[in-house]
Amino acid sequence: MTIIVHHLENSRSQRVLWLLEELGLPYEVKRYERNKATMLAPPELRRIHPLGKSPVIEDVAPAGGDRVVVAETGAIVEYLVEKCDGRLGTPARREDMLRYRFFLHYAEGSVMPPLLVKLVLSKVPVLGKAAMKRIQPMIDVHLDYIESELATRPWFAGDAFTAADVMMSFPLEAAKSRGGLDASRPATIAWLERIHARPAYQTALAKGGPYAYA
Repeated sequence: MTIIVHHLENSRSQRVLWLLEELGLPYEVKRYERNKATMLAPPELRRIHPLGKSPVIEDVAPAGGDRVVVAETGAIVEYLVEKCDGRLGTPARREDMLRYRFFLHYAEGSVMPPLLVKLVLSKVPVLGKAAMKRIQPMIDVHLDYIESELATRPWFAGDAFTAADVMMSFPLEAAKSRGGLDASRPATIAWLERIHARPAYQTALAKGGPYAYA
């Protein structure tokens, strides 16, 4: 089957390209640009999935065979890991397995919402700036927690790189860009430097096109 990644610039879908490179799966990239006025995804994405969001992948069999469409980054990550017989997925050791599952869902379930709220508020004149001061402490709680975790081991699940690290990349890149993540949290910054140095990450960047957070 052929994997097609419907990839929106400067978005969560960069993680999907990276994971595909780490897993060594062949894929095609269909790029989309944001609306310059609204910064939203273009309507063409609705032809692939009703939500019109990125990332979304198609796994298409040759000669008009089965077509599987998967949306939502976490679901895509689990689909691709399963497709590779669990590689970069759930670790064998129970303690690592529990951390893997936690961070796989924590990335979008807990860390991203306040970062997204801060981004939205930054576009609101006057009142937005005042409201952002109340959001930053919420973000700091997460950044402090993440720093305490990464201070004890090199990767989120344990001693080995997993898909949980892929999931955590976008929120932490966004936090470095606009959420207050800086050198005062050295373990997290060191982790970002490690992922950015990975050959698969660099290859995914080259294939994905403009990405503001690397």
